Amino acid sequence: MTILIPFSIQTSLNSLSLSLKLLKSWRRLSMEKPKPINVSSKIWFACSTFFFIWVLLLCSLSSKTSLITLFPSFSNLKSIFIEENRVDQQFKETDHDESCSGRYIYVHNLPAQFNIDILKNCTALNKWFDMCEPLLNMGLGKETSKQGWYATNQFTLEIIFQNRMNQYDCLTRNSSLATAIYVPYYAGLDVGRYLFGKIDVSVRDKNVVDLVNWLTKQPEWKRVYGIDHFFIGGRVTWDFRRQSDEQSGWGNKLFITPEIRNMTALIIEKNPLDNKLEVAIPYPSYFHPSNSNEIINWQNEVRNVNPEFLFSFVGSPRPNDNTSIRDELINQCLNSIHCRLLDCNDFKCDDPFFVIQAFSKSKFCLQPSGDSYTRRSTFDAILSGCVPVFFHPMSAYGQYVWHLPKNHSSYSVLINETEVKEGKVNIEEVLGKIPEIEVMAMREEVVKLIPKLVYANPMKMPEKGLEDAFEIAVKGVLERIKERKENN
Repeated sequence: MTILIPFSIQTSLNSLSLSLKLLKSWRRLSMEKPKPINVSSKIWFACSTFFFIWVLLLCSLSSKTSLITLFPSFSNLKSIFIEENRVDQQFKETDHDESCSGRYIYVHNLPAQFNIDILKNCTALNKWFDMCEPLLNMGLGKETSKQGWYATNQFTLEIIFQNRMNQYDCLTRNSSLATAIYVPYYAGLDVGRYLFGKIDVSVRDKNVVDLVNWLTKQPEWKRVYGIDHFFIGGRVTWDFRRQSDEQSGWGNKLFITPEIRNMTALIIEKNPLDNKLEVAIPYPSYFHPSNSNEIINWQNEVRNVNPEFLFSFVGSPRPNDNTSIRDELINQCLNSIHCRLLDCNDFKCDDPFFVIQAFSKSKFCLQPSGDSYTRRSTFDAILSGCVPVFFHPMSAYGQYVWHLPKNHSSYSVLINETEVKEGKVNIEEVLGKIPEIEVMAMREEVVKLIPKLVYANPMKMPEKGLEDAFEIAVKGVLERIKERKENN
């Protein structure tokens, strides 16, 4: 098995190496023979000294911090990911290919305001962490030591999807042939800039208003008024559903805008009550294969792991949320020798190595609701061959209908959330009573799901016929649009 070096360790080594180089340079300078200096030289010397000390201190910070995120403006990082994400579509040589009948997609050439320009100030895309590194490698994030594995952020699906769309085998320049019209608007990255802080609603809604104005002027819109249009939402539905224009309202009004509601939104978490606009598709996880051999090899690695723990939980407590059952799950895990706990408060959950290792060593992985119904962790668990344990049906069953089996009990377990909250359920007892032969069958079903839930590497031309999460989503949206046109 290939050894996966923790992402955080790689960052630490890089920072340490740079610190040593700076220290050697400083030492060499300090040993030079002093020369007479004037006042301005003294000021320059004091400033440069402060700068060197500051850099050394920053380099010795936690391994979670790297110079590339501390000084994005001093690197060429921005120009790299902007260049990576320029549209480079693979159009069909002919618009009369029988294999593309009913599958043609036309991509709107949106003004840069709605995608590339959003990426330019990458440090402002999220209040809590720098998004510059996660945008690298066409949205896959920084590459790890294991081939096909990246430190992928859960909010970069819009970029990954567009770059996979650029490889789609039935793109057309002739919109009249297209069954579907793809709108490459980075909706989640756009609204994510304004979710925290006192941002005026007019600022939050500007791109929504401008997008509607632009789309409705296009001839493609006027044919069926957006019914054949679709876009990606890389955040949960609640970030796009502000119900009023009060400053205290959350997010923007994208999903309640009438014109947008004619379209289809493929989103990482949908509103359970909204089947007109939204369809949920998987969060991006860490594995991005380019061919079936990479997938088969990983599936075999997962099958060969002998889990040490009955169940595990990867996450952090929600002490200020009275509705959350996380504290109860954490307490039960800590009190069981059969549970593996990975506390996300110490940033280990930012490292693919630690997350996948924790899940792969467990038969079952607890998946309580996060800040909303769903968690990216569900897909990390399945990727690791771990059977997900849900506590609410909308955490998966009512969400990913195109990607997950209708027979929910074949690959997962559902435990009543209310009973857990009331202390009526012992997780270890419930899971321990499941016969081993059933556990093995569920784990095998989980392993079989892996190809359908990963997004293939957009930096390499995927193997023809590889049906990843992107291909399933595209197939689903084409069928949905055809049905909507017929019923219109």
